[in-house]
Amino acid sequence: MYETILVPTDGSASADRAVDHALTIADRYDAAVHAMYCVETHRYGDPALSSTEIVLDDLEDRGAEMLAAVRDRGADEGIECTSNVCRGRPWEQAAEKATEIDADLIVIGYQGQSHTKTDRIGSVAERIVRTADRPVLTV
Repeated sequence: MYETILVPTDGSASADRAVDHALTIADRYDAAVHAMYCVETHRYGDPALSSTEIVLDDLEDRGAEMLAAVRDRGADEGIECTSNVCRGRPWEQAAEKATEIDADLIVIGYQGQSHTKTDRIGSVAERIVRTADRPVLTV
């Protein structure tokens, strides 16, 4: 049923639950997991400015550390797990990556790091659910 699962993460508790679900589903269906972290560059202005570039580089490093932890968990559970860090709008990057890897499923946290209202789906998750051309599981 599932061969490739995409799991975008931002390190939030909800994203961590999404990683748990993605790995569980992958284990059950012998699927591969691709984790991704996207630095939202539109929040920081022109990256040509040196201080902005430093912030973006730091965010990429943080994302790479999160993804290494996901890959390690996958390896510990015998699940093929790859990852990438990218820049841009997370919902656009997730759609591009899902197409690139031909993901059968996208698993995403219900709310991300910057979400403050607990009774509503986060903006990134909402955009992915609304625009994805494949099944999306929100956790």
